Amino acid sequence: MARLVSSSLVRGLVRSCRAPSTATVSRPTFQQFMTYSSGISGDSNANGGTSATRVTADTDTHQDFQPTSKGSDMSLQDIVAQDIKENPVIIFMKGYPEAPRCGFSALAVKVLQQYGVSITARDILSNMKLKESVKAHSNWPTFPQIFINGEFVGGSDIILSMHQKGELKDLLGDSAQKGEQDSAQ
Repeated sequence: MARLVSSSLVRGLVRSCRAPSTATVSRPTFQQFMTYSSGISGDSNANGGTSATRVTADTDTHQDFQPTSKGSDMSLQDIVAQDIKENPVIIFMKGYPEAPRCGFSALAVKVLQQYGVSITARDILSNMKLKESVKAHSNWPTFPQIFINGEFVGGSDIILSMHQKGELKDLLGDSAQKGEQDSAQ
């Protein structure tokens, strides 16, 4: 039964993709409803262009349902600086604390979690421009990058070393003491 349905579906798609002799369709039916960036040969959307995919052949699409840009007027450098200023502990890492995508990022998160501090994180893999902005801000080439109380501390190796020497507790200060009290209760 599944094979019969699958075969019928494929035949129907093939038929719908062929232009009928009486209609003036220049593109297959499934392509009439989409325009997109191919990322090939000088396409303006290639490699991170900002224009949205548009539904061009659907005349019934209301203006309210058109894609909109979610960008802001702030530059990425300003966003990075604001994140560092507003968050006592922020880590720019590969992945997220709940799902790190790198062993070094996972190590840094584990060490910081030992102190029960609230960790703010940004995934640098989801936005290469963010990654470059963080590198420029800290003048440090590798990730993860940990900022505590507005100051760049370093990566997972430095955090681990500071933890082993007992220096990280002092640097985290009130945040670490509050976290230890919360975990003791």
